Amino acid sequence: MLELLSQTSWWVPVYGLAGAILTLPWSVGLIRRTGPRPAAYFNILMTLAALIHSALLLWAVWDQEPHRWLIPWMSVPGLDVWLTLVTSRVSVGAALIITVLSLIAQVYSLGYLEKDWALARFYSLMGFFEAAMSGIALSDSLFFSYALLEMLTLSTYLLVGFWYAQPLVVTAARDAFLTKRVGDLLLLMGVVTLSTIAGSLDFTHLEIWASTANLSPLVANLLGLALLAGPVGKCAQFPLNLWLDEAMEGPNPASILRNSVVVACGAYVLIRLQPVLALSPIALDTLMILGGVTAIGASLVAIAQIDIKRALSHTTSAYLGLVFLAVGLQQDELALLFLFVHGVAKALQFMSIGSVILTTSTQTLTELGGLAARMPATAIAFIIGGIALVGILPLGGFWAMVDWAESIWATDPWLVGILATVNGLTAFNFVRVYGLVFGGEAQPKTRRAPEVNWLMAVPMVSLSIFNLLVPALLWEWGYLPSWDQLDWGAVALLLCSGIAGAGASAWLYLGKRSRQPASLVWKSVRDLFAYDFFIDRLYGMTVVLGVVQGSRLTAWFDRYVVDGLVNFVGVASLFGGESLKYTISGQSRTYLLSLFIGLFIVLTSVAWAFWNWSW
Repeated sequence: MLELLSQTSWWVPVYGLAGAILTLPWSVGLIRRTGPRPAAYFNILMTLAALIHSALLLWAVWDQEPHRWLIPWMSVPGLDVWLTLVTSRVSVGAALIITVLSLIAQVYSLGYLEKDWALARFYSLMGFFEAAMSGIALSDSLFFSYALLEMLTLSTYLLVGFWYAQPLVVTAARDAFLTKRVGDLLLLMGVVTLSTIAGSLDFTHLEIWASTANLSPLVANLLGLALLAGPVGKCAQFPLNLWLDEAMEGPNPASILRNSVVVACGAYVLIRLQPVLALSPIALDTLMILGGVTAIGASLVAIAQIDIKRALSHTTSAYLGLVFLAVGLQQDELALLFLFVHGVAKALQFMSIGSVILTTSTQTLTELGGLAARMPATAIAFIIGGIALVGILPLGGFWAMVDWAESIWATDPWLVGILATVNGLTAFNFVRVYGLVFGGEAQPKTRRAPEVNWLMAVPMVSLSIFNLLVPALLWEWGYLPSWDQLDWGAVALLLCSGIAGAGASAWLYLGKRSRQPASLVWKSVRDLFAYDFFIDRLYGMTVVLGVVQGSRLTAWFDRYVVDGLVNFVGVASLFGGESLKYTISGQSRTYLLSLFIGLFIVLTSVAWAFWNWSW
């Protein structure tokens, strides 16, 4: 049984791909009479099959050593390319989480996009999405993982631009695609270089090679920075963090996966590359600097957003920054724990705000309010997701932060400060969003807002229960320390930071004094955070300006130098031909004399040059 399940592990990503293919007749319009619903059912059925298969596979490999499977992909003389899969507790568990969240998001989508005319196309793209993510979870090949990351980039572009009739959506999809391409291009350079140096692109072989590799500092640093660029773009880290904000223009069910497991796929590849990155101290330092800057910067930016989806998407970048810090400290298990607890909590939060957006037809925080009494299940789901994300009550996020704080309490206290700051700012933003959306008085767009239908409520409630059970799962897996082993100083710091952030936000946004909380901050500071530290303007004054001026310079050079030279040759040839036609006499002796004189001059010149060279 174990052998059969392991040998068919490659079926798990194929299920999602099969679902995407089965929905094509509806998504391209070949079948119209039945409507788009059968396409959704086919894709949900394939995702359910992937979930069952991955669950059985996890049960089979739970106590087993990791096992690698080689699938021949291309064989030509002198080159054999294999797609390598690994079945281990971590890889199969990651695939299981992906399929669970994908199934929940797809059932949720049936209610959210019930009246959308392109429902079949959406489910086809979701199947494509799921196949790429499941493949990354099981892949043991950097080559295969890179190809699947490219699939994710394409899927992101298509899903962000799903409502392509809106100009803003088209612009957001283009910017998200091009921003990711910057990191992908640098990652491709690192993949090609690493293949040449190491002779293999399998993560297992790379770990063995890295333990004995002896690279020059320049090569190691350039290689590490190139490999780091791809995950920076995928995880929306500074300076390639703008795409996740703009990607919120897509449908909210796609944002559920994008903010929970899609960004985690880039971090997952980064974790697998950690032994190679450890060869370069500069790469590790850069990793930690980018992670720290993004963690604090994105937390501040999130507080200044008035769009509900953007207010939460920036916290995704912040928590992925904490994952980068954990990888920089070479704490891979801790990074995986962060990805798990953040993924399930953030998916629940996006499901709850999706319910708000659907029932109120707005996602502007200033137009919302008073929804707690009208949408109690949605409000409770948002509260559970927020508490599971921050260190206030002992849910998943609290234990992940405690585990990390204990490991760095004595060696890197400044990182504990970053962790506490992010925890406090995230708690502040969580209570702020809750107060603006669910607290206060009802607004014109929220007075008649009903609770969502069962297709959206059941997945949301189920994920809420799962988040409440995460501490029990962590205890069962051995990730929670006993009470006598806890570092109560770290626990007190996290509790104080979380309670301080939540209390300050409650005083501003839940109390009677909270009429204009934004007026307490200078307008210049508010604009600095609201516009993401004006990074887009910085790009405009540096990269974009350089590209534009370089394009103008090359256009001028092409028009006046290259074209001028070509035109000069043409005019000279025309003038020479027109001039020489008057020297034509038609006498053979004249032509022979000209040929003799020319040949004499050439031979004399060659002899003179040879004589001077000999002496």
